[in-house]
Amino acid sequence: MNSRQPAQPIPVVVLSGFLGSGKTTLLNHLLGNRGGTRIGVVVNDFGSIEIDAMSVAGQVGDSMVSLGGGCLCCAVDSSELDAYLEKLSAPVHRIDVIVIEASGLAEPQEMIRMLVAGENPAVRYGGLVQVVDAAEFDATRARHPETDRHLAVADLVVLNKTDRVEAAALARIEAELGTLCPGTPVVAADHGRIDPELLFDRRPWTETQGQLSFEDLISQAREADAADTSADTDHEHHHQHEDHSGHAHALYESTEFVSEQALNPRRLIDFLDRRPAGLYRIKGFVHFGVPGHEERYEVHAVGRFLRFAPGPWGRGEPRRSQLVLIGSGTDGPALLRDLEACREPAPQDAAPESMWGVLRYVDRPAQEGAEPQPEPYGAQPYEPEPYEPEPYTSGSYAPEPYGEPGPDLRPEEA
Repeated sequence: MNSRQPAQPIPVVVLSGFLGSGKTTLLNHLLGNRGGTRIGVVVNDFGSIEIDAMSVAGQVGDSMVSLGGGCLCCAVDSSELDAYLEKLSAPVHRIDVIVIEASGLAEPQEMIRMLVAGENPAVRYGGLVQVVDAAEFDATRARHPETDRHLAVADLVVLNKTDRVEAAALARIEAELGTLCPGTPVVAADHGRIDPELLFDRRPWTETQGQLSFEDLISQAREADAADTSADTDHEHHHQHEDHSGHAHALYESTEFVSEQALNPRRLIDFLDRRPAGLYRIKGFVHFGVPGHEERYEVHAVGRFLRFAPGPWGRGEPRRSQLVLIGSGTDGPALLRDLEACREPAPQDAAPESMWGVLRYVDRPAQEGAEPQPEPYGAQPYEPEPYEPEPYTSGSYAPEPYGEPGPDLRPEEA
């Protein structure tokens, strides 16, 4: 049966970092290694994206350029951000994720506030990624004292240009970051090369219509173990991405968890609240089965940013939980043990208030008349100092409505 899900809001990921930190290189790396993912990008100017390498396909209206492989790039003013997010999220473009390069648009805190307060139901805030130049870490903090403030609200920190720093200096910087942004995952990188799946689901060029991209990974694991696993048995899997030698994938491990039993919301929230710093990404969906909350809860976590999005189950879709956890230096068996302890054999007996911890991380309550819930963690950062944005030119990027995927669009590393 067709279990296709209704369209979910498009996650909007914010890239922040001072001039020279390497966020543009990181952005181009994401574009060149996105697989079949259709990305919309908001940048300062078209020069930030290597348009020649991306095979420009033509103009699509004012200030919007169509790029090969199903992407668009728009030039926007900060006051026009909402309007262009609405354009990028139009169903005709079939965008999977939107990435904003924050510099020139607004302070990261202001950008978060704009996205959280936005009234466009087609998009949702998807986390703040702060890019840090390891080679210029001390000098940047001296020139820009606001660096510490930016780090404090980051959901994921990319420590870039680590190839230019001695091991002892790198260890010191990582220790300082642990103090400046405790609990925030720090990903070491050179030339902006990180696994795109730390930020968004990367679709294959050819995928089954209606299937969530991360389910491919779970399905492959299930098929591999089919001889040893019955149809009604829970399944877990842990592996390293060693089959991607030479790619950023090789630096990370993924752990997959599938449960035919409902999960206890309080125990799951406790697990998520104390997840290790090396766990960079969590994606999937959860079945809680609590009376009044029988929906399918999609989970999206980048670093310490966390959201749940309730929605209806597909027709004939089995009620179960599926999670993929991506990190570095993580203990897969320990993660699985913790998740196994979240199983709930009698969800129908759970009290409605057991869902309160989950509802803290829901942008829009699934049920009308629901009592207002506290803001999710990271939804309302602390008040920044008064900030007057400077004039600038800008741009944004999304896919062609139709057409075959373009050629390999990997730009040359700077």
